[in-house]
Amino acid sequence: MQLVIISGRSGSGKSIALQALEDLGFYAIDNLPAMLLDPLIDELRQDDTRRSNIAVSIDARNVPTALERFPGLLETLRARGLDCQVVYLTSEDKILLERYSATRRRHPLTRDSEMTLAEAVESEEQALSGIRDLADLVIDTSQLSVHELRGRIAEQVAHHRSGQLTLTFESFGFKRGVPLDADIVFDARCLPNPYWDPRLRQFNGRDPEIVDFLEGYPEVTAMHDDIRAWLERWLPAYQASNRSYLTVAVGCTGGQHRSVYLTERLAAIFAGRYQVRLRHRELGINTAVGASRAEP
Repeated sequence: MQLVIISGRSGSGKSIALQALEDLGFYAIDNLPAMLLDPLIDELRQDDTRRSNIAVSIDARNVPTALERFPGLLETLRARGLDCQVVYLTSEDKILLERYSATRRRHPLTRDSEMTLAEAVESEEQALSGIRDLADLVIDTSQLSVHELRGRIAEQVAHHRSGQLTLTFESFGFKRGVPLDADIVFDARCLPNPYWDPRLRQFNGRDPEIVDFLEGYPEVTAMHDDIRAWLERWLPAYQASNRSYLTVAVGCTGGQHRSVYLTERLAAIFAGRYQVRLRHRELGINTAVGASRAEP
């Protein structure tokens, strides 16, 4: 039996994620009180319909004591041999405030209190911190469309195999902030920057012009080799700790050249050992390594 627990900040797309799983055949339940997880599994295991894929949404609408007990509940379920995935959705505060302003909906935490919207957004993040810390996968939906989020849920969650580590390499630009869903971050801003050559500015790290430029500097190769060696040393430890997903982010100033080049090379190296995805945030590219075309 596979159980997917969807949690996260209000306005980050939890309902969309749950609906995506329901469309893929999951038995889906929205806003489940956390304390009912164990009884739910008992009931479904006795159900003649033999539901094997279950998705539930647990969020800040739970009573605080239930959220505090969530880590113990999750440990109990896994001890019973259940294949559990915890998926946490988040977005930048500014994006959440804009979404609520556009839809004119009330935040759940403002309905029975005098909190402002900004205070509710901050309070909710604190209330859910225990779940986020236990999440197998964190998805930053700040720049994702509805279709992109549904695609991520379908590929990374519904089709994920138990015991397998999905490794995502993501390039980004520090000028737009570090990705909220990054687990490990490397900074490539100290490397030579092709942006300052007007002839190269139009290209990105996937183009041969940039590849040739960067490979002409020994420090670029040295950083690549150091990151590769670190990952080869520590990825088995992450996998042994039952991590299902890991996002390795490499950043440069604009996210166009150096970080793109490094993540492309790293993804190609580790693709033979793990299920690897490649994401270039500033280029709008998200694809499985070896795929024939990039997803928008």
